[in-house]
Amino acid sequence: MPDAMTIAGVSGWMHSAALADAAGMPVSTYLFPEISLHLMAATPTRHWLEYVDWATGILAQPIEIKDGKASIPESPGTGIEWNEEAVERYLAH
Repeated sequence: MPDAMTIAGVSGWMHSAALADAAGMPVSTYLFPEISLHLMAATPTRHWLEYVDWATGILAQPIEIKDGKASIPESPGTGIEWNEEAVERYLAH
C-alpha cells in the first residue's frame, strides 16, 4: 500500500510498482485517491484504490464512482481543479 505523498513522488511509486510487478504482488493505495487513481492506472498489479471522499467538497470535479469503480479524469496532470467558492468558505481569516 504505497502512499503517494511519502513514496518519493511518481518516480518512487513507479519503482515500487515495478518491484511489486516482478514479485507478482498486488498493489493497493493508501489515501489521496485524487493522485493515487492516476498512479494505479499505470500499475500493472493494481488491486484496490482506497477511496475516502474528504476532498469532494472543495473539488470542482470530484472523483466519479460508478458501480464501485473510479473514473480517471481526462484533464491534464492530476486533473485536480479546486472549487474556489468552497475553498474560500474554509479559509481561516
